[in-house]
Amino acid sequence: MTDKVRLGIVGLGAQGSMYGRLIADGRVPNIEIGALCDSDPAALAAAQERHPGVPAHPDYAGVLSSGDVDAVVTCVPHFLHPEMGIAALEAGVHALVEKPAGVYTRQVAELNAVADKHPELTFAIMFNQRNNPLYQAIKKIVDSGELGAIRHTSWIITTWWRPQGYYDQSAWRATWGGEGGGVLVNQAPHQLDLWQWICGRPQSVYAKLGFGFRRDIAVEDEVSVMVDYGGGATGVLVTATHDLAGTDRFEILGDNGKIVVDGSKRATVTRLSKPEREISDSIDAAGAKLLFSGGLKTDQYLSTEVLEFESVWGGQHAGVLENFAANILDGTPLIAPGADGIHGVRLANAIHLSGWTGQEIPLDLDEDLYLSELNARIRAEGSFPERS
Repeated sequence: MTDKVRLGIVGLGAQGSMYGRLIADGRVPNIEIGALCDSDPAALAAAQERHPGVPAHPDYAGVLSSGDVDAVVTCVPHFLHPEMGIAALEAGVHALVEKPAGVYTRQVAELNAVADKHPELTFAIMFNQRNNPLYQAIKKIVDSGELGAIRHTSWIITTWWRPQGYYDQSAWRATWGGEGGGVLVNQAPHQLDLWQWICGRPQSVYAKLGFGFRRDIAVEDEVSVMVDYGGGATGVLVTATHDLAGTDRFEILGDNGKIVVDGSKRATVTRLSKPEREISDSIDAAGAKLLFSGGLKTDQYLSTEVLEFESVWGGQHAGVLENFAANILDGTPLIAPGADGIHGVRLANAIHLSGWTGQEIPLDLDEDLYLSELNARIRAEGSFPERS
């Protein structure tokens, strides 16, 4: 291998085309396009015009056997990510799968198992928001223990407004059999990853979901979730695709402070002078009375810092692509190891199952029950094959 990785782009829709532009524009210096692949002749022809001279294939099997690529990125429908990732790794080709890693944990676990058998190959996932310097800074603060034990988290992320026409573009969109779900699998996988990457994985979830709540679709367009981290710590996630104004606000409350992120662009970090319980215990009844009369100023116990970073369009994606290639070339640690993809899928599965059954669901969920419930909905649609 030279100083560049030959990447096959499988799927030339919006995402695959974006990666092609980033590479062609020189924004991923250690990657060159080795092959193009799409089952749609028109999409493949359009990509060939943009990237003349690059080998083109109508199916991914041809890409993997061509000898033209060292690695592939899978920009295809969610159900196909594990299948294509497995095929690549078994063919001796490095694999970068798009998010989510799959639709249900059983298929993603199969992908991870194959990756474990091929430690010589690089396996990564396109969690590009892990490459956002704001979230990297927040994770560093939380990991340092500076906030103390986390007591509560919340994320309201409703900036996904989609009109009905978006869902009417194709028969597979917003279906159980074609897409595998709604906002949880299509719009919010990055938040499901970041939430756990920064705050840790919960023990259980209880969810209320609206299926076709404000859109003429079968899947969820409204989600309200409470998670239990254990030890009394809890979290809340609210997401939807029908809020035209939209909100993106992420809060992390710890014993020693709090982080509030607005719009995924600006974070206010509040640090307490000592743990909150110590502050509470230091104030007697007389002091408490001053709180209500305005005589006790709580700002004496805290300080704030505002974090803001520039995030150039495409920079996060280009960075993950470059990091993926660097791991292949010289072993640079991955920003987003492929094995991490199962965590977001497991959380989405638990949320779906809770919404379907009305019960609190452990993160160590019953995979057979989940698949049975999913297939029941696929059968009801009558347009797609059941999954196994």
